[in-house]
Amino acid sequence: MKKVLTSLLIAGTAVACSIGTPATANAVAPQTSTNQNVFVPKIGEKFPKMVVQTTHGKIVLPDYYVEQGKWFVLFSHPADFTPVCTTEFVSFQKHYKDFKALNTELIGLSEDQVWSHMKWVEWIKKHFGVKIEFPIIADVGGKVAKTLNMLPANNSDTVRAVFVVDNKGIIRAILYYPQSNGRNIPEIVRLVKALQTTDEYHVATPANWYADKIKWTGPEVFNGKDYVIIPPPTSEEQAKQRLEGAKQGLWKCADWWFCYKSLPQGF
Repeated sequence: MKKVLTSLLIAGTAVACSIGTPATANAVAPQTSTNQNVFVPKIGEKFPKMVVQTTHGKIVLPDYYVEQGKWFVLFSHPADFTPVCTTEFVSFQKHYKDFKALNTELIGLSEDQVWSHMKWVEWIKKHFGVKIEFPIIADVGGKVAKTLNMLPANNSDTVRAVFVVDNKGIIRAILYYPQSNGRNIPEIVRLVKALQTTDEYHVATPANWYADKIKWTGPEVFNGKDYVIIPPPTSEEQAKQRLEGAKQGLWKCADWWFCYKSLPQGF
């Protein structure tokens, strides 16, 4: 149980989680909503300039990638040390080479501190043998989340937002997922490929275009079909019960906060 308590202190936020012609030619400056007085990002706008603190040091967006002639995908997650977010990060890393082949970089974000990001990345490497190579923004206070309208209606932890930004700093696509459901990472690869194909050949792409070309990679819970995640426990007693249940074969656990199981056959 001591190990459980130590992990709980480290996690801190473990209970969280429950398309045509190129837009670059007609890019417009970001506009502020007159009703709510907040910026609502739109496809075709310039990504707003901001300085962010990351696990790779300070980065100026979108300049850092634009100056290298690269596209980038900025994706937010509710919190470190949460199971759905962990599956997403492992999957993003496993597809990192696919993004790089498209001249595209990845950058994650949550409102946790840099040290929390670093410890989480260390945990992922230890338990799943996957080294996270892209930077993670420490959006302490939620400034970036508020700027990019990443918060849900109740203004709690960030939703699972995705911004695809091209090599000119233009927002080309925006996706929003709820905290409870992980993103389809191959679909994001497919989306970048489709946008770049539209730019190069001046064509549109149909439904499911290129989807069969991207292999979904990852063992067990990361392969997207065999398992579902049990929401993290909310007390020390529940954490202990999760580990005991794993010993009894009721489910599997990578840690007390990361447990998963199979659904009934034919669900």
